[in-house]
Amino acid sequence: MNDNAVFEYEGNLHIHSFFSDGAGTVSEIIQAASKIGLDFIILNDHDFMADSLHLDAEGFHSGVLTLVGLEIGRLSHHYLAYDLKEMAMAGDSSPQEVIDRVNKQGGFGFLAHPFEKGMAFHDKSTAYIWKDLTVTGFTGIEIWNFSSRWKERVRTVLHGLFFLLFKSWLLRGPSSKTLSFWDKLCQQRRVVAIGGSDSHGALFKWGKLRFRPLTYDFLLNTINVHILLDRKLPKDFSRARAKVYRAMRDGRLFIAHERLAPATGFRFNYISEYDIRLTMGEEGQFEPGQIHVETPKHGEIRLMKDGILEKRWYGRKASFHVAEKGVYRVEISLYTFPFGWRPWIYSNPIYLR
Repeated sequence: MNDNAVFEYEGNLHIHSFFSDGAGTVSEIIQAASKIGLDFIILNDHDFMADSLHLDAEGFHSGVLTLVGLEIGRLSHHYLAYDLKEMAMAGDSSPQEVIDRVNKQGGFGFLAHPFEKGMAFHDKSTAYIWKDLTVTGFTGIEIWNFSSRWKERVRTVLHGLFFLLFKSWLLRGPSSKTLSFWDKLCQQRRVVAIGGSDSHGALFKWGKLRFRPLTYDFLLNTINVHILLDRKLPKDFSRARAKVYRAMRDGRLFIAHERLAPATGFRFNYISEYDIRLTMGEEGQFEPGQIHVETPKHGEIRLMKDGILEKRWYGRKASFHVAEKGVYRVEISLYTFPFGWRPWIYSNPIYLR
């Protein structure tokens, strides 16, 4: 992809509505997304709660491209499925059978919050993890989930108050276990990373206390993805839908915590000595060349090679001479007083084999 002709669109990929255990109607969620300025959203209601796939909710609404997927699974092995043509239920199926069923109808998907820990204070640390890590055929992994990372730190009432007050500034990045798992898989094949808010807008109940700690207005502006297209997003719904899903399948996207700062304009590219150009998500045969990184704000830029820190810079731009093949990706942290360096942006890799 020629970076001189990149069109960038921001969206939220993991949202629950009243079709399952979310508190909001589709219309209310769309209005929240429109107010924030998102280009697209994708609903992922739970298969065992939804009565149908509700593809009739799709379309351009209030300027927001609205798409419908599913979160398939109940007690474990939650699978974020996209580009579905019909309802897919987990039932008693194995996680591999779920993945195969989604693929068979032309869809694709991601392992959702695979190593989450749950909230110790309220739900006894119930966590919906991936136990069978031998599965194949999935497109990628949800490496960063706002709700999962936020709730796992709430162990007492005081923790809850503290992390509610500073929820935008104290969020942890993807766990080291998740990143390690992803990096190892990337050595074998292209594995796309996404992030999501896991928005429910749910009412928290504790004794007589009733309130919404994480509203749609808040969560839809937290962990978002930015997809990169070579042309403007079409106004025709079917073509726009196909463009978004193609970018997600290919990993032409990065993940950002928008509450820290808007991440629009982040770029991560590779140019070989023979003018072969690759951007995040793309794969090519190794040749010596240059990696270029640009961020919209001054930050700590970390270049990772095969999951290991290769180089660190501070600023808004960085360049690196690539002399070895490897899987290269970028992590950006942002300094926020008085909380120090906070995780902000995670790119998908450039694969030089």
